[in-house]
Amino acid sequence: MVKREEKTIAKNRRAYHEYEILESFEAGIELKGTEVRSLRENNCQLTDCFALVRDGEVWLHNVHIPPYSHGNLNNVDPDRKRKLLLHRKEIRRLNELTREKGMALVPLRMYFKENSLVKVELAIARGKKLYDKRASMAERDTRLAIERALKERSR
Repeated sequence: MVKREEKTIAKNRRAYHEYEILESFEAGIELKGTEVRSLRENNCQLTDCFALVRDGEVWLHNVHIPPYSHGNLNNVDPDRKRKLLLHRKEIRRLNELTREKGMALVPLRMYFKENSLVKVELAIARGKKLYDKRASMAERDTRLAIERALKERSR
């Protein structure tokens, strides 16, 4: 088994709090100019981003990739829409799943694959209600308390 090298550029931690993740996909992203160089400097923001299926294409909105520090005229708009690269069957499946009420396409993380390609982990997610968020926070707190107790016991 070969160990895969994936260097994470950015994570969307807020997505795990706001949404219940049902299924995830790997998608390529179409970048222009010096955006890859900017990503190599770990410059990316996924906090308020989302994806939409329009006319058989998946578009990523509100991803902020700041201009490359040593770039000039080649720098593009940092907040532009970016096309995601998926197979046609996957796009159809995403379109069907997001038509249901309360479902959304949320990017979870952006990373480099072992062959230096930029990939986005995209998830089908259902929005959480306030009581769901409280329940998941309580579950996380109990899990952490158990881990602390086990760690203390093993000392």
